[in-house]
Amino acid sequence: MDFELSPKAREYVGRLQDFMDEKVYPAEEPYEEYRRKQGYNDHSVPPVVEDLKVEARARGLWNLFLPDVSGLSNLDYASIAELSGRSIHLAPEAMNCAAPDTGNMEVLHMFGTAEQKAQWLRPLMEGEIRSAFAMTEPDVASSDATNISTSIVRDGDDYVINGRKWWISGAADPRCKILIAMGKTDPDESVHRQQSMILVPLDTAGVDNIRPLPVFGYQDQHGHNELRFTDVRVPASNLIGNEGDGFMIAQARLGPGRIHHCMRAIGVAERALELMCQRAASRVAFGKELARQGVVQEQIAESRMEIEQARLLTLKAAWLIDNVGARGARAEIAAIKVIAPRIALKVIDRAIQVHGGGGVSDDFPLASMWAGMRTLRLADGPDEVHVRTVARVELGKYLPRT
Repeated sequence: MDFELSPKAREYVGRLQDFMDEKVYPAEEPYEEYRRKQGYNDHSVPPVVEDLKVEARARGLWNLFLPDVSGLSNLDYASIAELSGRSIHLAPEAMNCAAPDTGNMEVLHMFGTAEQKAQWLRPLMEGEIRSAFAMTEPDVASSDATNISTSIVRDGDDYVINGRKWWISGAADPRCKILIAMGKTDPDESVHRQQSMILVPLDTAGVDNIRPLPVFGYQDQHGHNELRFTDVRVPASNLIGNEGDGFMIAQARLGPGRIHHCMRAIGVAERALELMCQRAASRVAFGKELARQGVVQEQIAESRMEIEQARLLTLKAAWLIDNVGARGARAEIAAIKVIAPRIALKVIDRAIQVHGGGGVSDDFPLASMWAGMRTLRLADGPDEVHVRTVARVELGKYLPRT
């Protein structure tokens, strides 16, 4: 395995580093100040976000997540995603590389009709609108996607949708115009052919955007919303693929996207380690800097070693996706989806400890970073589902098929 970046990727990483230093990091305080003044329950877009999008596009840092557009491999993009994760609220969106839009664009790119691409993929690729992915439900254990109970019923030239969804990221953002919703079109089909995906404009009659859900008290600017669908009627042409393709599309959507999440998580961990070291070098206790205290040195060393381990496993998974496909890399994808958030949380927790009382305040970004990374242990499937996948692949070498 060769994890060397291509010359093109190295050029992009250098360009992104300049963008981060010159534009993104200086924009973090104006972004937070806007949200403070507006109130965190307000989901309007800080103007600096649109400014950054214009700048990123001018620098050619746009839609890099999609190999067919950027020409980058998953391995190449991994380092770009890591660097963007150092300013996770700003950099990915500035480059039009933020979830859930990336996954939705991949779905439309792979499975959308020409009409669906013209109506929804084009404005998403242009950064004119945002989108959401409506899968998780409050009434069932959504870690098992076959449990999804929202109904999608054909009625003439339409489909009628009924059900409840929650943790629908992005649905509070005023720019969110379209949902990709997953539900059952045929409960009598085989277990993996019951589900379908369909495009639902957010302003469709019967879509009730109930509330944005806080994460440990934090309100994301884009929101993580609860939705209710009551006799929501959309044209049959809004179906993505064919009836029963929902589970297959979900798996295609989630493979590379999990790598993106993991690399951004490593970027978060790197930022937390940097903050920890800066704090340790600047604070004195018991007659010497914290950085000279053995216990703090151990925390810093453990963090560095764990980050390097997580990065190598993520790069291996990305290399495998490029060379054998997401299915062939399923164990590594599952493993890193567990490992990367865990490592990020460990590093952030140590950084909080080194910051003392400041670490749990909003004067530093660490508490917010921790909340976001703790959420990632549930997003795109909880840890337990991925551990189960790794165990099945490993034991499959020894157990007969049943």
